[in-house]
Amino acid sequence: MKKYHHLFFDLDHTLWDYDTNVKESLSEIYDYFKLFEVGISSFDLFLKSFYEVNFQLWALYDLGKVDKKELREIRFKRIFEKAGGAISDIPNELEEDFMHRTSSKPHLLPYSKEILEYLKPNYKLHIITNGFNESQAKKMEASGLSPYFDLIVTSETTGHKKPDPRIFQYALDRLSVKNSEVMMIGDNPNSDILGAINSQIDNVYFDPYGKGIDHQPTHTIKHLKELESLL
Repeated sequence: MKKYHHLFFDLDHTLWDYDTNVKESLSEIYDYFKLFEVGISSFDLFLKSFYEVNFQLWALYDLGKVDKKELREIRFKRIFEKAGGAISDIPNELEEDFMHRTSSKPHLLPYSKEILEYLKPNYKLHIITNGFNESQAKKMEASGLSPYFDLIVTSETTGHKKPDPRIFQYALDRLSVKNSEVMMIGDNPNSDILGAINSQIDNVYFDPYGKGIDHQPTHTIKHLKELESLL
C-alpha cells in the first residue's frame, strides 16, 4: 500500500452529520418562531423547502454566481416562498439564528471520531471545505473535531472552491508537501473527488448511500471504518 503522510478530509456530509444537525436546528426554529402561524403549514414542508432551495443556492455559490452575502440574504426568502409563507413575516434574526444553532450542533457521522483516533498517530490530518470560516470552525469545536486536525483550508480563505485545483494547491503549499504524499477523503463526487483527480491526488469516495459516481476514484467506501483497510 502506498504510504501517505497527510490526509485531507471534507467536513460536511463526510465527518459532520449535516442532515441530522440541520434537521434538528430547523425543527427548533419552526417551533420557536411559530412558523405555522405565518403560512408554513408543517415542519416537513419547511424542511423539504429548505433542502431544495439550499441545494440550488450552494450550486450557484460553487459556480461563483452568488457570494456568501447573497446566499445568506436570499436563502430564507426563497424558502418561505416555496413553503407558502409570507416573506414580510420572516423574523429579522432568522438567518443568524439558523447559522448559530446549526453550527453549534455536535452530531457526527458513524465512526468519525473512532477513525480519526485510529489515523491520528500515523498521519497529519487536515480539512479542506467549501464552507465559511466562522461556521466551519464552530462546527468543529462543537463536535469535538478540532483537536484532530492541523490545517483547516476553506474556500473563503483561499478564494477558490473545490473542485478548483488551486484550493488543493494552497493546502499543499502550506504544508510543503507533494500531491503524491496526500490522500483526499470526501463524499462529493465533484468538489472532493474530481477536485482531487484534477490535482493528481489519490482519493477516497465516501458513498454511504450508494449514489455512485461518474468519475473514477482511487477507492470507494460506504463506511468510514473501511479506511482502516486502506490506511
